Amino acid sequence: MNEFADERLNIKRKVLVVDDEIVNRQMLGKILGEDYEVHYASNGTEALEKLRDESGLISLMLLDLMMPEKDGYAVMEEMKADKELASIPVIVLTSERAAEVQSLQKGAVDFIPKPYDMPEVIKARVKRSIELSEKTNVINATQSDALTGLFNREYFYEYVGLLDHYNPDIKMNALAVNINRFHLINDMRGRKFGNDLLIAMADAIRSLVREEHGIGSRIDSDSFFLYLPVHKTPEEILTVLANGTEAYLDNPRSRIRLGVYESADRALEPERRFDRALMACNSIRKNYSTQIAYYDEVMHKDEAFSERLINDIGKALEEKQFCVFYQAKFAIQEEKDVMSSAEALIRWKHPDLGMIRPDQFIPLFEENGLVQKLDRFVWRESAAQIKAWKDKFGIVIPVLVNVSRIDLLETDFIDEISGIVRSNGLNNEDLLLEVTESAYTENSEQIVEIVNRLRGLGFKVEMDDFGSGYSSLNMLSSLPIDALKLDMGFIRNIHNNDKDMKMVELMMDIADFLSVPVIAEGVEEEEQYRLLKDAGVDLIQGYYFSKPVPAEEFEYMIRERVDSLKEREK
Repeated sequence: MNEFADERLNIKRKVLVVDDEIVNRQMLGKILGEDYEVHYASNGTEALEKLRDESGLISLMLLDLMMPEKDGYAVMEEMKADKELASIPVIVLTSERAAEVQSLQKGAVDFIPKPYDMPEVIKARVKRSIELSEKTNVINATQSDALTGLFNREYFYEYVGLLDHYNPDIKMNALAVNINRFHLINDMRGRKFGNDLLIAMADAIRSLVREEHGIGSRIDSDSFFLYLPVHKTPEEILTVLANGTEAYLDNPRSRIRLGVYESADRALEPERRFDRALMACNSIRKNYSTQIAYYDEVMHKDEAFSERLINDIGKALEEKQFCVFYQAKFAIQEEKDVMSSAEALIRWKHPDLGMIRPDQFIPLFEENGLVQKLDRFVWRESAAQIKAWKDKFGIVIPVLVNVSRIDLLETDFIDEISGIVRSNGLNNEDLLLEVTESAYTENSEQIVEIVNRLRGLGFKVEMDDFGSGYSSLNMLSSLPIDALKLDMGFIRNIHNNDKDMKMVELMMDIADFLSVPVIAEGVEEEEQYRLLKDAGVDLIQGYYFSKPVPAEEFEYMIRERVDSLKEREK
């Protein structure tokens, strides 16, 4: 049974028999007619017309070699040059054994000798040829990128392995190619123009891999991999790519980035080799004066460090190597500045690597989808700490924790955060939630709905990094927020730059319009503090008052707060 045919639907493959002898056509028709829908042509010209008329519907052609007008060799030559016809399998009908080699060179898949005195052999060969062709077409359809025709990532890695296996002594370069700001090209020139650019890039890559006997792949929207022998220099490769895309890019040499892992180590899995090329490519993402970057020892050390951190996170969570530090927020609009709340900030005390800065591991874990584990750790630790301080000092110090866009979109997020608060005997308003401005601008309707539900349950939500994102004014008027935290970049130079201070004043006006308090973080100097206080900022956070400290050190500020409350009561 043909595994590609569904006999329940009575599907019959179409077979074209091409022979100038009517007797031969009738004999083959009789042999195959029960299992296939047989069509006929008496010469090569007629055969090609039928193939084109039945475009994509002929599953196999049985082709005689010696015919008038256009012989079988000419038919195969023409089919080979036609993309629509090249995939149709051809079985040659011949009594000439000497014709087999030439027929194979022109694309034939099998032979049926004349006379046709073995019907079962003919049926078996036809069936097998059709099955192999259909399997090949399925594989070709899944292994290639639909737009460019280059290998997709998975098949590319498979062929890298094959190329290595059959060419063990040839040194190969792993290369990653990216088109800078491709999304802007799509936005400004339209999707068709962007697709044409990608096709042009793929054609340039195809010419390279054909010439150099390598392979190429499109791995995502605007990124490509190449695996080439160490012949052409990266500069020569970049020139080929630039020339191939110059009709679409105003300055292709500044818009194309090339990452190179030279003489790639074959002991590494293909994925690892091209990760290194991509790492080099990404290292110059914002450097528009350089188009080529090489994977080097510094990148190798960074990669090893990152891999160590990724591998160690599970053990670190189990052994509580992570700890939460707390940075105080002070209300500054009263006669005396008062510590009112804190922000939870994670630290990693690694047993071998020492204290690791958050900027070294948080972006890494965000890229690898591991940051949610850290978020949940911080939520649980912070809630437990609020309860411990409440039991010890008799007052609640609210603590702000970060909530990412991914956290918000988790189906069990609200149940989980509510459960953490409830299990520690706290009110929802005691655990403050911080959401970045950018989180509101992506999936905005869904995020706004979730934040509204949180606020309906009593949670207070602060917008972090206000001023660094792209919120429109009409969007701001409808955002559910309880406080605005100014982006640290605006605070850094307000005492030296009038424009930055004007921006702060403008954002204060927006906050006043929204009737929400304003928090400034990153305050380090007296002059910054004075300017912000005069501008009406409600809360300040930064080294001016306190750096982030462990819970036990933070208790000194709680004691001062408690003592201050007692003084007022007297």
